[in-house]
Amino acid sequence: MSMRTMASKGLVNLILILIGVLFVVPLLWVITAALSANASLAVQWPQPVSFGNFAQVLSAANVRAFANSLSLSFGTALFAVLFAMLAAYPLSRYQLRFRRPFMYTVLFVTGLPITAMMVPVYEVYNALNIVDSLFWTGAFLVASSLPFAIWMMKNFMDSVPVELEEAAWVDGASVFGSLVRVILPLMRPGLAAVGIFIFVGAWGNFFVPFILIQSSQLDPASVTIYQFFSEYGMVAYGQLAAYSILYTLPVVFLYVVASRWLGGAFNFGGAVKG
Repeated sequence: MSMRTMASKGLVNLILILIGVLFVVPLLWVITAALSANASLAVQWPQPVSFGNFAQVLSAANVRAFANSLSLSFGTALFAVLFAMLAAYPLSRYQLRFRRPFMYTVLFVTGLPITAMMVPVYEVYNALNIVDSLFWTGAFLVASSLPFAIWMMKNFMDSVPVELEEAAWVDGASVFGSLVRVILPLMRPGLAAVGIFIFVGAWGNFFVPFILIQSSQLDPASVTIYQFFSEYGMVAYGQLAAYSILYTLPVVFLYVVASRWLGGAFNFGGAVKG
């Protein structure tokens, strides 16, 4: 191995170590602050180790906020995946006249900032008297996540050979039957990827529920994090860190559960005979 190659590898490893440190230090602060009774902005080992911050965070109001977030995020992911799948099927399988302009329009819509749309959306919701509703807030989250979900779902569906559907049609299956029994089982990695993407986006969304939900009983966990910041600039660092750890657990759990779908690529070996 030449000196130049060793120097290049050493530089790459150094850069990766620095990037790793940038990620590890905030994580260490969150863990140590959550276990400290007198947490501050400094990263220091808690003396003594205490779980009091978690006990204070797990109040009835916060548990209700987590339940609101779960229902809002799971509902958004479920309906967005369902609608995106139904919209992606004709775009993937049929030679539509306006398919390409439609797909470019969908791609353009994904770049629209949510903050720019919230004022007219709030005016419409207020006129229809549907403000302060988890259902209608979720409906907007579904609508805003559909463009990118359709784009992703179509790309995954294009990877499934059409010959598999044609074989199912020969056996007497309907179009909907071939979609449910042939395409969807082969698209499990894609369904998991789109569902996780939408769930994480809805779970971490602060601005939309902050604008469209006005009752504290309906606030999701992303909004109730405000309670740890006082109006005088004081921050309850320990409780904030404990709340942050609990807030990330559903997303981590979802990734772990879906890892067997995301761990492998599409494999159609033996399904299509050339």
